[in-house]
Amino acid sequence: MASGAAEKGKALADGSESAADRAARQAREWSTWAMKKAKVVAHYGFIPFVIIVGMNSEPKPRLAQLLSPI
Repeated sequence: MASGAAEKGKALADGSESAADRAARQAREWSTWAMKKAKVVAHYGFIPFVIIVGMNSEPKPRLAQLLSPI
């Protein structure tokens, strides 16, 4: 594990990182960033989404009925 970290640091310091390696690293970083943002959006957006969908249905439920688990 330590040798992998040393090689990674060396490749970055030498500037010998190929274009494919750079693109793969950028894709990994972007996908990690996107997943973190999606997790936050899903976390804070789920309850409002349930309320909006519930309030637009027929018959119209009371807010307490939407928020109660039973």
